[in-house]
Amino acid sequence: MRDYLPLLASLVGLLIGLLVGKGWERYKLRDGRWVDRRRLRDTPHYMLGLTALLQGQMDQALDELTHATATDPDALELQMILGNLLREKGQVARAITIHQSLLQRPDLTRLEHAYILLCLGLDFRRAGFVDRAIDAFTQVRTLDPPNVHALVNLQKLYEEQHDWEAAIRMREAIAATAASPSAQPDVIGFLRNEIGLTQQRAGDQAAAARSFTEALELDAAAAPAYLNLGDLREAQGDRQGAIEIWEALTREVPGRAYLVFDRLARAYEALGTPNRFIDRCRDLITEAPTDWRARLALSRRLAARGQHEDALLLLFEALPHNPHGLAIHQEIWQALLATGLDAERVRTYVSRARESIFYLDPHICTRCRYRSTELLWQCPQCHEWNTFVEERIAPARQAVLVELD
Repeated sequence: MRDYLPLLASLVGLLIGLLVGKGWERYKLRDGRWVDRRRLRDTPHYMLGLTALLQGQMDQALDELTHATATDPDALELQMILGNLLREKGQVARAITIHQSLLQRPDLTRLEHAYILLCLGLDFRRAGFVDRAIDAFTQVRTLDPPNVHALVNLQKLYEEQHDWEAAIRMREAIAATAASPSAQPDVIGFLRNEIGLTQQRAGDQAAAARSFTEALELDAAAAPAYLNLGDLREAQGDRQGAIEIWEALTREVPGRAYLVFDRLARAYEALGTPNRFIDRCRDLITEAPTDWRARLALSRRLAARGQHEDALLLLFEALPHNPHGLAIHQEIWQALLATGLDAERVRTYVSRARESIFYLDPHICTRCRYRSTELLWQCPQCHEWNTFVEERIAPARQAVLVELD
């Protein structure tokens, strides 16, 4: 029996250690008293609130979590969630009160302090207290330098204040944060373009030109910088320089080439070389066979020359690539009228149109799904840059190109 005493003592010690560990896991000493960590999870209001939150039922989640705070008013995470919910429901004053009271707790860790400040900064931003929001997010950066959420909110606040230089500094800090999944250094080109626009409005054309050029050096896909720099050169009498910039847009950002079609056509005409526009459109069609806008622009140019047959062929080629494009349908009718409403051509058009699906909002933000009838460089909802694409809806069945006789 005496031989088993060491083993028995070890087992008893192990059991005591497990009990102490479980007790430490469950209970926490706070303000001189022991708090049951599991008590919060035991209340049905806590689980019901989380379930409602996951289901998007904000009002029910708010009610349940408010009841849960009565069970354990010291639960830090619950108070923060409740404050965030109140902010989303528009009760910003209550959210600010909750988050400010949490900051008074003496036992906060550094990261807890930073997160509460982040929530408070969001409250201030929602309430329109810009300076206080900036101060809160700046404090978050002091406590937690790589906090991407604070950087992103600071960037957006500076953008809203048109402080583009400060916004660029924040975006560079985001890009330098290795752990950041949302770092997009390319938008710096769009921010630099905004600086150029500000300088241009102030009458400093030379500084504006430098900013537009720098924007393109930072990001060759910053389409508005091509437009603005080309317009600036044209206004200064440098039409050839403007053409070079606009042609660069068609090469570097072919998906936005249509933005300079009218500009190029006008400039080529002024230089006495109108065929250059036709050649450029054909090059774009060769490089991107689905480019319906290049076909539309080219068809208009041919129609203006009286080449309605060729224009109609291009329009029928464009239609399967964008069956919901109203501009294509309008040009087709113009061409049909110009060719005498040939029955076979009309039947071809009607057949294509029957397969089309129409919609009203052709541009959509890839980040937040905000819809717009025009191309925007910055989304007014999520405030991200260069996120709008042309929404495409495929034809009901595969369209087959029909050659004109």
